[in-house]
Amino acid sequence: MFDTPAFMPVGTQGSIKGVLPDHVQKTGTQIVLANTYHLMLRPGEKTVAQIGGLHKFMAWHGPILTDSGGFQVFSLADLNEISDYGIKFKSHIDGGEVFLDPRRSIEVQNDLGADIIMALDECPPGDAPVEVQARAVERTLRWAEQSLASHARRSDQGLFGIVQGGADVNLRHDCTRKLAAMDFDGYALGGLAVGEGFDAMSLILRELGPSLPATKPRYLMGVGFPRDIAVSVASGMDMFDCVLPTRNGRNAYAFTATGPIRLRNSRFQADSAPVESGCDCYACQNFTRAAIRHFFFAGEMLGPVLLSVHNMRFYQRLMADIRRAIGDGNFGSFLSSDPRCKLGPATDAGSED
Repeated sequence: MFDTPAFMPVGTQGSIKGVLPDHVQKTGTQIVLANTYHLMLRPGEKTVAQIGGLHKFMAWHGPILTDSGGFQVFSLADLNEISDYGIKFKSHIDGGEVFLDPRRSIEVQNDLGADIIMALDECPPGDAPVEVQARAVERTLRWAEQSLASHARRSDQGLFGIVQGGADVNLRHDCTRKLAAMDFDGYALGGLAVGEGFDAMSLILRELGPSLPATKPRYLMGVGFPRDIAVSVASGMDMFDCVLPTRNGRNAYAFTATGPIRLRNSRFQADSAPVESGCDCYACQNFTRAAIRHFFFAGEMLGPVLLSVHNMRFYQRLMADIRRAIGDGNFGSFLSSDPRCKLGPATDAGSED
């Protein structure tokens, strides 16, 4: 169980980079995400299962979600062939040929043992022509049916379907309607973090959010700027994930309510203030901006760790405040007045996890 709206830090390889599970939990994080593609290739899902499953492997006792691996195949691997039957690609680790289809993706996720798993989908680039998006929707729907049929742990793993369709509202509605008829345990919007832009994303959210089954969790995949989250919650979305808190933290970039700060800047060299005044995270309670800046320039691991912890806490404080505003019936006022709801992609820094 976890509270929604919820933000999931990303543990791509089975860990939140550089941060102990206990410290992740203390940021207020209730659920984390791990990556099927990476864990399938290394150490292998059978190894994880033999050890006792992903919860034991990660030493994480809360809920875990695994994605299907499809996005990573399209973004990281050397694709050889994609067809209605599946995807043939070369591993980015050793160049070995790998085949992934809906049955295999679900089998891997069953073995990993996450609480929520995802159906395999096709995620084309956001600027792909509409005919490419249409073929991706057809394939995603076909694979969704096959994913449902292959799911062997329905009693203890929820399976979510993924809506595709790029920025085409009609394709999105068609995909949503057909997925809803399959009665998944939850529904995700995919393909909205691939360069389509905020305006296009907002349009899709306004159109699709109310169309997704209201009695099931609704998950916006890979979108995680505070502004994007706030707008998405207003459209009915419940779950989010993104590498931004930890990725940017490792690049000396900190989220604060008054705007981002980049601690490599010389003006922080002798700054005795915490990263963010009023923040209750471990970094802010124990270290100054000057000290954390020093750790980055000295090549000490502690700098990236501390800012990752701070950024995760920033996000979890935001989510808690959003939940509180919804409960109090004043989310509209919160959305328009809280400065965190204005933090957008101009603040990005760093490279992919």
